[in-house]
Amino acid sequence: MATQLPLVDHVMTTYTGVMRLLMACVMGGAVGLEREWRHKDSGLRTNMLIAMGAALFTMMSIELAGTSTPNKGQVAANIVQGIGFLGAGLILHTKNRILGLTSAATVFVVAAIGMTCGDGLYLEALGATVIVLIALQFVGVLEMRIGWHRYPVIYEVRADVGAMLPKDVVGAERAAAMADGVEKSLHRMQMAILKVLDAAGQRMSVIERDNVAGIERMAFSVTTTRRVHDQLLRNLRESDATDQVVVFRDAEEE
Repeated sequence: MATQLPLVDHVMTTYTGVMRLLMACVMGGAVGLEREWRHKDSGLRTNMLIAMGAALFTMMSIELAGTSTPNKGQVAANIVQGIGFLGAGLILHTKNRILGLTSAATVFVVAAIGMTCGDGLYLEALGATVIVLIALQFVGVLEMRIGWHRYPVIYEVRADVGAMLPKDVVGAERAAAMADGVEKSLHRMQMAILKVLDAAGQRMSVIERDNVAGIERMAFSVTTTRRVHDQLLRNLRESDATDQVVVFRDAEEE
């Protein structure tokens, strides 16, 4: 009987450890599913692995410390630094904005949830997971309804500016007249876009511009609130210099 006690203790310890790792994977996976649904790089597998790794380091921190030192959290304390480096890699600096702050913050919180599971505090970890999901799903919607949230929208303005034909086909005089008409139409479209943006106090960031069979297409991004976006779209579509205006949500939006 005495020889079986260490085995029983080991089995119970192993069961407890596996449960903590599984709980960390489940809660990290719940956050990862939300990120996956939003098509973010830090998706399901990433958040599951981060939570499980943080839980495992927390458990091993106690084991590695042993009885020789009262500092049981020496290994676990370095999780914060490691996650900080990982989160920094998710943040991208572009010319006019910063991307990935929410994803980096999510990774930071998921690691904390994993550490909580690693210490066996399941209810606290569950509460933190629910709060994170609410913040990711509903706080942004609330900010948008109130009008606080600024988000990027890609506008694609199209106008039939006409086509230019070579001189050897239509003659030099006709080709010059067509080129002049195209330039005037193009100038009118660009001035219409700038006038609408200036009236709203917004600055565009040109993404793409081309001409397909006489249809001039200009795509640009504007970051502002929902009310201003609605106003920009309405004014652009009402302009005589534009034939079609379509909008796309920025795939990199948090």
